[in-house]
Amino acid sequence: MRLVRRRQKVGYDPTKYVGATEFQTRFRPFCRFFAKRLWKFSLEGFDQIPQTGPAILCANHISFLDSVFMLTYSPRNMSVVGKSEYMDSFKTRWLFTKIGMIPLDRTGGESASSAMLAVEGVLARGELFGIFPEGTRSRSGKLYKGRTGAARLALKFGCPVFPVGITGTSEIMAPDTVMPKFGKKCKIQIGAPIDTQKYLSRVGEPEVLRELTDEIMVRIQALTGQEYVYDYAPKGSNPNRTHI
Repeated sequence: MRLVRRRQKVGYDPTKYVGATEFQTRFRPFCRFFAKRLWKFSLEGFDQIPQTGPAILCANHISFLDSVFMLTYSPRNMSVVGKSEYMDSFKTRWLFTKIGMIPLDRTGGESASSAMLAVEGVLARGELFGIFPEGTRSRSGKLYKGRTGAARLALKFGCPVFPVGITGTSEIMAPDTVMPKFGKKCKIQIGAPIDTQKYLSRVGEPEVLRELTDEIMVRIQALTGQEYVYDYAPKGSNPNRTHI
C-alpha cells in the first residue's frame, strides 16, 4: 500500500500580507526579461489599464502560470489572492507574498476575513487587483460560472472591471504538472472595461451581483472562445497540489 505524505499546515499571521509591494516593482522587469525569451507572447489591450486609480482585472483560469504572466506584464503593481496552502512551504510563502499574493484560507474564519480586508485595502489605495472569478483552475478547458466576489468589490469601490482572456498557458503548464514547456505561445487579451454605473443604482437588489458577474464571464468568453458552462467549476483532482 502506498502511503501519501501530506504537507503539514503552517500557521501564519494573515494581517501581515497586504498585497503588492516595491519588491514587485523591481521584480516584474526581471520576470519579463526571462519570460519573453522562454515563450512567445501576444499582448493586447494593456494600454487600456488606467495609469492611476483602482481597477479589477478578471481573467479565466486554466494554468498556474495565468497569475504569473498577468503580474509579469502588468504595467503597474497588481495584487492577487492565492490559496493559503502556499504558506505551508517557506519558499512559496516568501516569494509569492513578496510579489503580491494575499493568502486566502478557503475554509473561512479569521484569516479569510483578513484576506478580504487586505483586498479592499489594495483597491482603497488605488491599486490593481487581479482575480479569477471561476475560483479554481479549469481542468476541462471550459469556462465556468463566476463567483460574485469581483462584482461585490467593483460596486463597493465604483472601480472599472476589465475582462481578461488568457489562452495558451494550459499548453505551457497544464493543471497538476510540475514543469512548464518552453517555446510555446501565450496570448493575453484585455477587453474594454465594463461599465459598472448601470449596476450602482441597483446596489442592494439580490440579483445585481449575479448579473454583473455573468456579464464579466460573457465578456471573458468572447476573448477566449472557450465553451461556457453555466455551473461552478469542479474542485481540483489533487488536493495536495499547490497552485493559485
